[in-house]
Amino acid sequence: MNLEKVVFGFFVVLAATLNFGFFVGDISDPHVHNVYELFAAVIVNLIATVLKFGDRTQIGAVHLATSLVAVLQLIAAAAVWVWATQVSADGLNAEHTASVVSLSGGALLANLVSVVLLVGETTSFRRR
Repeated sequence: MNLEKVVFGFFVVLAATLNFGFFVGDISDPHVHNVYELFAAVIVNLIATVLKFGDRTQIGAVHLATSLVAVLQLIAAAAVWVWATQVSADGLNAEHTASVVSLSGGALLANLVSVVLLVGETTSFRRR
């Protein structure tokens, strides 16, 4: 068993599951979307992105692209959350929460593409 592949797969799947956990729930209800889960999703996605930098194959390039999309959208979601809670006079209302959750949904889609690529790559691997 290749430990590097285990760590890579672990972070790819963890990034997707954390993102899913934040995304699930009423899109406009801030009480069902935990800010710490969003923070964890951002951090784990950043780690997964760093792990994808070493792969020089075409599939590695697509892995990196999906990871960059997920990170970009999660950072944008976190920025909206921070703006709503720290700057906006309205606070974290339904409109802001919907924006944050929508951005995390885009990141979730990118993470799911990455998981599908990982599974496809794993199933096509043949022992020598």
